[in-house]
Amino acid sequence: MAIEESELLEAFSNGDNAAFEKLFNMYYEPACRYVIRIIRDSDTTEEIVQATFVNLWEKRSMIRSDISFKSYVFRAAYNTALNYIKHRKVVSTYVSKKQDRIVEIQREFVSHQPDFELQKRIKDALEDLPPQCQRVFRLSREEGLKYHEIAEELGISKKTVEVHMGKALKLLRASLKDYLVFFLPIITLL
Repeated sequence: MAIEESELLEAFSNGDNAAFEKLFNMYYEPACRYVIRIIRDSDTTEEIVQATFVNLWEKRSMIRSDISFKSYVFRAAYNTALNYIKHRKVVSTYVSKKQDRIVEIQREFVSHQPDFELQKRIKDALEDLPPQCQRVFRLSREEGLKYHEIAEELGISKKTVEVHMGKALKLLRASLKDYLVFFLPIITLL
């Protein structure tokens, strides 16, 4: 470890902004190159490395000046990246279960709904959707496909599927507002 780095670490741990800026400039890009191999998304990589440096700044008084700051930054960025991956998996599982539950409720609702007028209104509302919104909605709700499966089938991004689904649901709510009481259990899950 260079003497300059230990002096920078000492100043950094005492709250010196200029020392922090030098350390940031020295290790930000290398940390990004390291994290992108884990995350494989440049925007998320930058967020993770920036969050790592913010966290280091907040805990600066606990950082010893006799350590390798590069190793410390890399380890902190690695841990932040792993936490991000774990969080993404939890969110994905939650969204998947929520989508499954919505499909289940909708199927129960449609199968137990004796009101043919309502069924006709739903059918008409679906047919009034823009073509791509209608395709996305039907693949999700009628065929039970998950967003990533729809994206693959239609050759669009998962985000585009989410946008079309959001638009479809918004238009359906507006079109079926007189029947909203019937859809209340479904809407509260959306």
